[in-house]
Amino acid sequence: MKKIKVLIVDDSAVVRNTLSEILSSDNEIEVIGSASDPFIAANKIKEVIPDVITLDIEMPKMDGITFLQKIMSQYPIPVVICSSLTNKGSTTALKALESGAVEIITKPQLGTKKFLEESRIHICDTIKAASLVNLKNFVNKKTEIAPKLSADVILAKANNKAMLRTTEKVVVVGASTGGTEALRVFLESFPLDSPGIVIVQHMPENFTRSFAERLDSLCKLSVKEAENNDTVIRGRALIAPGNKHTLLKRSGARYYLEIKDGPLVSRHRPSVDVLFRSAARYAGKNAVGVIMTGMGDDGARGMEEMKATGAYNIAQDEKTCVVFGMPNEAIKRGAVDKISPLGLIPSIVLKECKMA
Repeated sequence: MKKIKVLIVDDSAVVRNTLSEILSSDNEIEVIGSASDPFIAANKIKEVIPDVITLDIEMPKMDGITFLQKIMSQYPIPVVICSSLTNKGSTTALKALESGAVEIITKPQLGTKKFLEESRIHICDTIKAASLVNLKNFVNKKTEIAPKLSADVILAKANNKAMLRTTEKVVVVGASTGGTEALRVFLESFPLDSPGIVIVQHMPENFTRSFAERLDSLCKLSVKEAENNDTVIRGRALIAPGNKHTLLKRSGARYYLEIKDGPLVSRHRPSVDVLFRSAARYAGKNAVGVIMTGMGDDGARGMEEMKATGAYNIAQDEKTCVVFGMPNEAIKRGAVDKISPLGLIPSIVLKECKMA
């Protein structure tokens, strides 16, 4: 079996060595070299073109985003950003995603055996996902825009406190590799009075808050990182915090979220399966499920449970996916009612919620 060739670019020798050890422990991955700055990396790329590059953002001689932009214009290679767990690091990493990076991982850190094993799983899975990315669907490409929606109700943003009716629809969404851009396209298409939306996007902790703030600045509806006991209300999308599972719960007519720790589920935390299973249990036929681009099968089992309880489920189609793994797994299980291009999904959601 052909191995995934990886080039590590980081100014820290410790990080380079640690990443190399982690990646080399997976028999599907081969580290073909490392570089302490972009100039050394450029010379190595001339010799052997890797399948994936891991890239630090803050480096000497040339910053990572500038180097990323040069890579994308000259050698379109999937790039995974290796970032520190800081507010500055998360903001810059999101800028890197907008510049063409496909994923984010956090710099490896010392911890318990369980922590290190979870970190290894996440890093190796991210590299594998990146190697499958369809760059034609990713680099500097604006995904097709949804048709103009008819339910663009003029309301104050994000402060609708009205009690939810027991028939209120709830939208639950799962995404992974390529999901940051897909979610932007998805959420920008919703009106101010959209149904309540809960999202799991596979992303490290500390990054989901910056991601939510970025989306909030772009969208008509309010977008925020979910907190424990947040109410799911019209006009607001809640994004599961990194490294925490997010469950939909119900008390009377009120839907709310429970944020909790726990083991990896379907190799992830947060897990789409955890959110979807909770939606099956507490929302049933009042739920609309959406599964988007991403590697693996997280969300497929949960979507199957949603389907069994009467929910309406939508999968992003292969043509508009960066990686068609997660939607394809749900489709193969017979858990999907509609397969759609990304740009048309919002109008389908609104129709199912009787808003279009």
